Amino acid sequence: MINLGNIHSVTEFQRSPKDVLGKLKETKSPIVLTVNGKAEYVVQDAASYQEMVDKLEAVEDLEAVRQGYQEMLNGEGRPIDEFFEEFEAKHGLQR
Repeated sequence: MINLGNIHSVTEFQRSPKDVLGKLKETKSPIVLTVNGKAEYVVQDAASYQEMVDKLEAVEDLEAVRQGYQEMLNGEGRPIDEFFEEFEAKHGLQR
């Protein structure tokens, strides 16, 4: 969540980047940079960004599994043996 105390203008950031980045390091909360009073950029520390990306990928993976499960329940798709036969033939694998 964006902390309303972490909103700064780009001009302020350019004047004192150390202060703004120090606040970022202290709070571990993203900073919003504004241009002409409108939010334009979000600055975030690398560790928090990676954590956010990891969570997003987990949600996307879960959605793909949910979708596949729903397709199976709807009778869509094909039998697993048929898939493996095709996969093994395509990749030159043998059981």
